[in-house]
Amino acid sequence: MISFTVPGQPQGKGRAKIVKIGGFSRMATPAKTVAYEGLVAHAAQHAMNGRPLLEGPVSVLMVIRCQIPASWSQKKQREAGDLESFIRPTTKPDIDNVVKAIFDGCNGVLWRDDVQVVDLRVRKRYDFNPGVYVEAIEIPTQAASTQRELQGA
Repeated sequence: MISFTVPGQPQGKGRAKIVKIGGFSRMATPAKTVAYEGLVAHAAQHAMNGRPLLEGPVSVLMVIRCQIPASWSQKKQREAGDLESFIRPTTKPDIDNVVKAIFDGCNGVLWRDDVQVVDLRVRKRYDFNPGVYVEAIEIPTQAASTQRELQGA
C-alpha cells in the first residue's frame, strides 16, 4: 500500500484552453493545474521512496479535505471539522475534477497510467487542515498469484 497527502486546498483539473502559437492553435493546460499536478507528483514520489511503479490493477481511497470557511461562526467551524458532521462541502472544487488532477499527477510516478485504477472510493469533507489523502493498493491478479506459487514451489 502507498499512501500520501497532498497539502493545501484541493484543486480541480482546469479545462484546457486553446492558444495560438505561430498561427497554429493548440490546447494548453492552465498553469495553476500544471503546478498542482506537480505538487501531487512530488508527494507521490516521496511516498514511493524508490519503489517501482504499480503495474497491475489498483484500488484507490481518496479523502478530499476542504478548508472550513473563516467567515463561519466558531461553533459552525467546530461542527464542520467533525468527521461525522452533516455539514458537507457542496462547493467547488468538483469531486471529479480533483480526482482527475490527482490521477494525472500520479501518472508515471505511482502507476504507469490512471487506466489501472479499477476501484475508487472518494470522500469530500471539511477539515481544519485542507489537503487530499490518497491511498493506493495494487490488487493481486490471478497471474500474479500463479507466479508467486511457481516461485515458492
